Amino acid sequence: MAPAAGAKKQKKKTHSRIRSKGKVKDKAQHAVILDKTTSEKLHKDVQSYRLVTVATLVDRMKINGSLARSCLKDLEEKGLIKPVVQHSKLKIYSTFLACCRELWDKDED
Repeated sequence: MAPAAGAKKQKKKTHSRIRSKGKVKDKAQHAVILDKTTSEKLHKDVQSYRLVTVATLVDRMKINGSLARSCLKDLEEKGLIKPVVQHSKLKIYSTFLACCRELWDKDED
């Protein structure tokens, strides 16, 4: 059936949904340059860590990721840590204690 001549078309009202933006997280302010106090804290605290990665240094020392990678290279050159797993995406290090260093040097000879 055709609509009546005098009938108006009724429009459906569409309600826009109000959506929350979620929780806003504060942006982290990590150090980009390694100052003397952070460097001393790094050398002292790393010896107590069982597992050392870029993420652990970023989280605990509040330093930048690229700075953490360079610190890991420096600590490895100094002999404070040794690599456990080296992958292109993630490098895992472990602390290298003095007693283990002596055994390590004997095995290499």
